Amino acid sequence: MKKLKVTVVGAGNVGGTVANIISQRGYADVVLIDIDGDIAKGKAIDIQQQLAISNSDARIIGGSDYSLTEGSDISVITAGFPRKPGMKREELLEANSKVVKTVTENLIKHSPNTYIIVVTNPVDAMSYLAFKVSGFSRNKVLGMGGVLDTARLKYYIKQKLNVSYNSINAIVIGGHGDEMVPVMSSTTVSGKPITSILNKEEIEEIINKTKNGGAEIVSLLKTGSAYYAPGMAVVRMIESIVFDRKEVLPSSVFCQGEYGIDGIFFGLPVVLGINGLEKIVEVILSEEEKEMFKRSVQSVKNTIEVMNKLPI
Repeated sequence: MKKLKVTVVGAGNVGGTVANIISQRGYADVVLIDIDGDIAKGKAIDIQQQLAISNSDARIIGGSDYSLTEGSDISVITAGFPRKPGMKREELLEANSKVVKTVTENLIKHSPNTYIIVVTNPVDAMSYLAFKVSGFSRNKVLGMGGVLDTARLKYYIKQKLNVSYNSINAIVIGGHGDEMVPVMSSTTVSGKPITSILNKEEIEEIINKTKNGGAEIVSLLKTGSAYYAPGMAVVRMIESIVFDRKEVLPSSVFCQGEYGIDGIFFGLPVVLGINGLEKIVEVILSEEEKEMFKRSVQSVKNTIEVMNKLPI
């Protein structure tokens, strides 16, 4: 049986975390690509030496040459620029659009059958761009956002109630950003609706903390942003695909009429299996959540419209 090959583009903290976890688990060989090939090589060697301690025989190599990625089964795009103080949203959008366009072109040149998972922000717009540039069918291009947002929602519920994560059933959909939609109306703890456990003010507090979960980490780190949880979120998506687990995971996908949305990437609950996106799952929203959902759709549409006008 052919060993799986996973390429991670971007050897920063998120990319390095993804490469490390997959290498440790041993089911795939990993290629770490970065515009600075020495950084990618250095991290790959460090991880490879770590594998000698953990006894994983996965192979990991690093560099800047995309020929190394030949025949990748799954490709992860983490490359891009973080938003810097004083940087306009449009400036970040233009900078990362150029990166994602170039990366996608290089990936599909060497791996025309790969699946693509996009992490670069703004993730819904960048996923849309990778989809358009690649020309792939929609089942093969996914954006990571909802798995991370859902993890943060579960974290704040656990902090509040001191229960096991295994007892919490929750999901966050919508755009990956301030307009995300934590679906509290269907959130349960040990099968009980959270609305019967916490009052409205307590639920609002959890929603607000979830929406600001990334910003809180940025403010504490002072330089850089979260990477352990984003990295694991990517791995969860990869493993649902390669092991055909068919987990329902919120992912940014190209919409063709689902939830009344058409022609954009948007975070929805989807079944991820051996064919990538296999099904979009409908969830019932409360009236309040429907309004949040509409705002989130419009926000993502606006971002994509701005991107489409950029000279990339």
